Amino acid sequence: MASKMESDSPTDTPPSPPKTIYKDPDDGRQRFLLELEFVQCLANPTYIHYLAQNRNFEDEAFIGYLKYLQYWNRPEYIKFIMYPHCLYFLELLQNANFRNAMAHPSNKELTHRQQFYFWKNYRNNRLKHILPKPLPEPNAALPASTQPQPPVPALPPVPATNVAVTASSTQAPSPMPYGVPPGSSLAKNDMRNPTVDKRKRK
Repeated sequence: MASKMESDSPTDTPPSPPKTIYKDPDDGRQRFLLELEFVQCLANPTYIHYLAQNRNFEDEAFIGYLKYLQYWNRPEYIKFIMYPHCLYFLELLQNANFRNAMAHPSNKELTHRQQFYFWKNYRNNRLKHILPKPLPEPNAALPASTQPQPPVPALPPVPATNVAVTASSTQAPSPMPYGVPPGSSLAKNDMRNPTVDKRKRK
């Protein structure tokens, strides 16, 4: 009897094997790429409409998976996102009303249209907030009558002309304006540069 009680004691039960923790064979690289691809697919309203049409949003496990994927908003993961709209739609998918609304084609078209308008006007709207605004003029608050008028710049003096006015206006201008004036004692040969002639002779 005593031996039977000793055999039934809890000390004789074999120890449970230690629990093994699952480890990805490629250190999670394949899982990382699959989740990154799925998250970026959420940037397409047509794909969200496809998920809603197939009733994936009625599955509690899928809704939990969408909640789990919010870790992509963290700085160490967000740098891998190429389509940032996917994070915006991932946030909207946490709402049951948005999930139900995306099952209708009209809402899908509306979402796609709004996304297009955002892409179209995003740069111009962003530049309005990025570019520096000009400083207000200091005299803008004064009335127009009291504002000082800018000084009028003085006109430059007219240069004096060395052209002599001839008495007869019918005389035609000389065809050689740079030639020797009539009545000059200089010969035409004196006008040539002697250094040039020496170079030519060499």
